[in-house]
Amino acid sequence: MKANRTSRAPKPSLLACALLGCLVVATPAFAQSSSATLRGQVSSEAGAEAGTTVTATNLATGATRSVQTNANGSYTLGGLPPGTYRVDAGGNSQTVTLTVASTSTLNLSGTTSETPAQGDVTDIGAVRVTAPVLREVKTSEVGNTISLRQIQQLPQATRNFLEFADVVPGMVFEIDGNGNTKLRGGASNASAGNLYIDGVGQKSYVRSGGIAGQADTQGNPFPQLAVGEYKVITSNYKAEYGQISGAAITAATKSGTNEFEGEAFYRFTNQDLREARPDEATSGKIDSQTKEFGFALGGPILQDRLHFFVAYEGKENIVPKSIQADSRALPFVGLLPPAISSQYGAANMPFEQDLVFGKLTFEAGDNDRIELSTLYRDETQTANVGGINNLEQATLKLNTDKRTNLRWQHYADSWINELVVGTEDSSNNPSATSLGNGIVYKVLAPRPNSTDVDEYTFLATGPAGGLNVQNKSQKGWFLQNALTFNSFEWRGEHTIKMGFNYKDVELTSQDAAAVNPQFSYAVNAAGVAATPYRVDFVAPYDTPGQRATVVSPSKQYGIFIQDDWAVNDKLMLNLGIRYDYEDTPSYTDFVTSQGMVDALYADDPANPGQPWANRLLASGINVADYISTGNNRKNFKDAWAPRFGFSYDFLGDETAVLHGGAARSYDRNLFEQLALETSKAALSPVAVYFQDPATGACYRADRVCVPFDQRYLDGIDQLNAIPDVSGSAELFMFNNEIKTPYSDQFSVGISNQVGEWLTDVTFQRVLSYDGFAMSLINRYPDGSYFQNGSVPWGEPVPGFQNTIIGMNGLEQRSSQILLSAERPYTEESGWGLNLAYTHTSARQNRNIDEAFAFDKPTIHDYPFVKSNAASAHRFVASGSIDGPWDITFGAKIVLATPEPINTIACFGFTDPDGATCQQVGVTPPGTGKFLFGGDIWGYRTVDFQASKDFTVAGNFKLSARVNLLNAFDFKNYSTYAYNGFGSNGRFNPDLTVNSTGDILYVPRTVTFEIGAKF
Repeated sequence: MKANRTSRAPKPSLLACALLGCLVVATPAFAQSSSATLRGQVSSEAGAEAGTTVTATNLATGATRSVQTNANGSYTLGGLPPGTYRVDAGGNSQTVTLTVASTSTLNLSGTTSETPAQGDVTDIGAVRVTAPVLREVKTSEVGNTISLRQIQQLPQATRNFLEFADVVPGMVFEIDGNGNTKLRGGASNASAGNLYIDGVGQKSYVRSGGIAGQADTQGNPFPQLAVGEYKVITSNYKAEYGQISGAAITAATKSGTNEFEGEAFYRFTNQDLREARPDEATSGKIDSQTKEFGFALGGPILQDRLHFFVAYEGKENIVPKSIQADSRALPFVGLLPPAISSQYGAANMPFEQDLVFGKLTFEAGDNDRIELSTLYRDETQTANVGGINNLEQATLKLNTDKRTNLRWQHYADSWINELVVGTEDSSNNPSATSLGNGIVYKVLAPRPNSTDVDEYTFLATGPAGGLNVQNKSQKGWFLQNALTFNSFEWRGEHTIKMGFNYKDVELTSQDAAAVNPQFSYAVNAAGVAATPYRVDFVAPYDTPGQRATVVSPSKQYGIFIQDDWAVNDKLMLNLGIRYDYEDTPSYTDFVTSQGMVDALYADDPANPGQPWANRLLASGINVADYISTGNNRKNFKDAWAPRFGFSYDFLGDETAVLHGGAARSYDRNLFEQLALETSKAALSPVAVYFQDPATGACYRADRVCVPFDQRYLDGIDQLNAIPDVSGSAELFMFNNEIKTPYSDQFSVGISNQVGEWLTDVTFQRVLSYDGFAMSLINRYPDGSYFQNGSVPWGEPVPGFQNTIIGMNGLEQRSSQILLSAERPYTEESGWGLNLAYTHTSARQNRNIDEAFAFDKPTIHDYPFVKSNAASAHRFVASGSIDGPWDITFGAKIVLATPEPINTIACFGFTDPDGATCQQVGVTPPGTGKFLFGGDIWGYRTVDFQASKDFTVAGNFKLSARVNLLNAFDFKNYSTYAYNGFGSNGRFNPDLTVNSTGDILYVPRTVTFEIGAKF
């Protein structure tokens, strides 16, 4: 889907090759601006000549920006905050609205000051302006803009402003069974994306989720009241964007104006205003609540010069949950005694959030603008409940994010400079709510054609295990600068933007804590075993060079140069290149344990005269590539990312524009994964099996196995005293030349304006490489990874339980057809509609959210299967209409076919490498129809809203709003029972919907909202 279109003429430009060589060295980069750029020509009819002054006046703040026309009457005004402007030149003027991060065209000829009759309405307090929105058409970026009207008038289940991003083809916004939200672009995971607020990236460097603070949370990244509008770019972003391989979101925040303006809201729903969830069908609805509230206030401190804006939003939610068996254990659930099965059903999880945003804007003169802004986010969340975990397994997660930015924009006749300096402090700290032993009930199922036993979990009770106690944070400061030249002419008009970024941030990762062992009890037809057969716990080890909490300074550098080159009135070229570099000493300075080195090169008892390391040669692994001396590693230095795009306006009036592009974009490796090399041998997960009291046999002979003793229930110290636990440490070894993951992006499409409709058809191809994955180093004596279908869990490096090697190798390939048709809202027509369809064909060699790969010798041996990142077909329709009695109605429909499932399946087939189970991609059955047809859909929602303002006096209004979410109460089931995958080598998957399990989104729900505005 293309970026929004305009109905005018040309636009900016890129880079002359001669400048590239010298400027790349002198000028670094990284800042993506949310400002708008206005270009065009002032014709002789309007009194144009070289040196004619073009002035844009922001009608809300009174700020003015002026520039002189070139010899041919062309002009470029950059660095304009999105909003409504009166543009004056040669004694004539026109009023227009500019959108976030866009470049639009306005040609001034004999235009009068009369405002066109149609266009978006911008309400700026005492002034109500109807002005046409100039939409960006001539760009190679694939995406679209979410307007303030869409944010205000479309129905919404959360106050997360990113919920509207899925009206753009290729985007998916998901609310899972925990109430957690996630935004994905294309067929990538959430970690591949990045959010820019006023040009500053909010990237998460430590945890997954893409946006700092957005990993497994119901919280919002930013107050919705403070967002003016935002732009979604799914691929082929310009060189300004870095640390990203998925979707880029760039949002512009609101500022104070010359009028005091404010608003407040309160939003509420509870269990009495919703239908029952599937797990509540027999037990009745459990207490739940969504309570959201907030206010915003802005205005002048000095008229036309100094303005303030502040917004606060809070949440007090209680999310209903479903406690149920693992999908693979569902076929055996009839074995459970009533005392255990009675614990299945509904539960709930409290969540609280406070979000505060403040901003001061100072127009220091005609040429300078200074902004100071700050964000404070604080969350307390009960997590780890639902699925196999009952309420005793809950964790308490504290999530905070604090940011402050100081921005200085300086405007000159031919250039603009934007300098930003800021700080960030983001942390995510889950902990167990109590101390003691966890109890886990499992069924043991022999694996077909194998000596291995699969363990499927029915229920986990008691305190959460040590792997749930973590500390992940990033804290530091940054400096970024972007310089734009807007009047360079050479065989056309060029807008050249270059910049640099430097960030100094401290990264922290603690992966676990030595608390709360988890004891597993077998369940069979005879009931629950009297003694546990297994215990899992986190054991501390004194391994040289290892530490439980890894703290690393990280210095990040970026440079870019971008040229938007208007070759003529029809052809636009977007040419750019960026370079990124990161220094992470915890990786480069790491020293592999000498004990591990000695064990690898020691004589192999099963192969006398050869080192144990030779077992790995059959898999193409040279252990020397994974042994770090502290001096033989270098940071990745080849992250050069060229960007090329074009647009061709066939008729010169932007009604039919061909666009395309090819680009490379580098992301980054998550620190929580890189830190495992330093932390795992200090705190290692250990599994100890206990002998069957009747037979003396163990369920697994490849692990530590001892007779059960009651004293083992007395804590970690007693478990650490078990013989051979001291040799059960895990050690992680990573490749000495880890690369940064990246994607290559290609697109071609055409945008058309047909009457009042804006349409686009785009083909988008994304190839992702060098994702980080971790595999098992264990091998059988002959170097094989499989014997009788079994993985060599019992063949570790001598002296260690298991050793994990990390390398690049995760890959993904996706092709998408993106179709959109948009009829923008105008006050004259009173309605607007957006239609978006996405067809996706994607394959990958591992689950998008899974970095561990133990089912093949290395990640490179995994087959490519259907991706679990995107549905084959997804359709979104959204719109609003002005109804009778000044009521505004909004609606949104989302339909998607089931997303494939990635799992390991056994069906009697043996791979050439000896594996009897294979990774597969299976599309589960559909769960329902939409109005008519067959059960083809896996996800369906139909939402409505109705709102009305009541004028009390003057500009003071009260408002009321009702949302009807999931109006038809569609059940978007998210779990399935794996009944089998075939036999005798024939793949015949049998998956059925778990109709009592979790659902995505919400059941049919009514929410009420009241508010006030002035």
